[in-house]
Amino acid sequence: MGSELIFRGHEAQPASDSYSPKPVKPWASVTRPIRYMLREQRLLFVLVGIAIATLIFTIFPTSRAPYVPPHHHHFSNQISDSITYFPVETQNKFSYANRVGFGSANPTGFVGSHLVDRLIARGDSVIVVDNFFTGRKENVMHHFGNPKFELIRHDVVEPLLLEVDQIYHLACPASPVHYKFNPTNVVGTLNMLGLAKRVGARFLLTSTSEVYGDPLQHPQKETYWGNVNPIGVRSCYDEGKRTAETLTMDYHRGAGVEVRIARIFNTYGPRMCIDDGRVVSNFVAQALRKEPLTVYGDGKQTRSFQYVSDLVEGLMRLMEGEHVGPFNLGNPGEFTMLELAEVVQETIDPNAKIEFRPNTEDDPHKRKPDISRAKELLGWEPKVSLRKGLPLMVSDFRQRIFGDHKEGGNTNNASSA
Repeated sequence: MGSELIFRGHEAQPASDSYSPKPVKPWASVTRPIRYMLREQRLLFVLVGIAIATLIFTIFPTSRAPYVPPHHHHFSNQISDSITYFPVETQNKFSYANRVGFGSANPTGFVGSHLVDRLIARGDSVIVVDNFFTGRKENVMHHFGNPKFELIRHDVVEPLLLEVDQIYHLACPASPVHYKFNPTNVVGTLNMLGLAKRVGARFLLTSTSEVYGDPLQHPQKETYWGNVNPIGVRSCYDEGKRTAETLTMDYHRGAGVEVRIARIFNTYGPRMCIDDGRVVSNFVAQALRKEPLTVYGDGKQTRSFQYVSDLVEGLMRLMEGEHVGPFNLGNPGEFTMLELAEVVQETIDPNAKIEFRPNTEDDPHKRKPDISRAKELLGWEPKVSLRKGLPLMVSDFRQRIFGDHKEGGNTNNASSA
């Protein structure tokens, strides 16, 4: 049987006269790199490279900048005032004139503003960082226009990078009215310690006598560990400050940060918040307004009251000294609440009445600092008695409550008393 070859060329489709390229596939620019990465385990090599780089940077971190002597800059932040001060170095050594500082915790608040006054007066350059939660811009307005003064509105719970030599970390509400609304700033302390580590600054933490809680030791020494309720209504402040001290010492031991710790006892003076719930400001404001003085409990609880200028002097000596601390900074003069009310009556209105109310939860029964360590190592002790300091505070409160400029116009000089 024969085979037959049939040629069908004449039936083929006619060839096109022009060239037509293949249409571009959608997402080709995305899928091609992905196929390339997946081919021959290239993605695995990329991930291994990233892991090796991460390991190298972890084992060999960038070295910390060395500490610069305080004659260059100062940083200051203030206690119990939700502001941070950076005098490019919170505080500077007494023997030097030009420094810059940074601080936290109401540099525009009560203690912080007086600290800024002292730093500026001795020639330091000061950067104040404050969120104005409890601070007042009016407290530092007299420094506006001074080329050595700078004010930054900022909350230290957010990171901040500045070149400073010293940091006074004061950022934390100190009165019950404020710290129960906005609990203690542990995150801010971490941020400020991180800043101190990065720029090689000396860091001063303003802690509090509240770390002793309702003390079983009297008077309280720095070696006493305290008696604190960790879940009470005051614990956000008490334990927050205890945590801040722990973090500060961990950065000192583990990262080589130069630190100082001050435990501040009750402080009073001009520029205090008028209605902040603290006993001295409460009594003074109530007496000026002709209201009864509110005493909680039986009035036999004791406290020790130091004038703000004494505290500022102690903070500066601590910052410029060579001792880490902690140091008690307070006036060992002890008063019951009834005795304090009597002093307020003598100063403002002998006819002021006293009204008793139920005591608050976890209110310490006794509080008195042992300052022998500060005397020995810092050469510091308070100079202003309650009966001398209280009239200066009254003049400031009278001016702010009633606008009596004749009585209260000289508050800026109160710290020199």
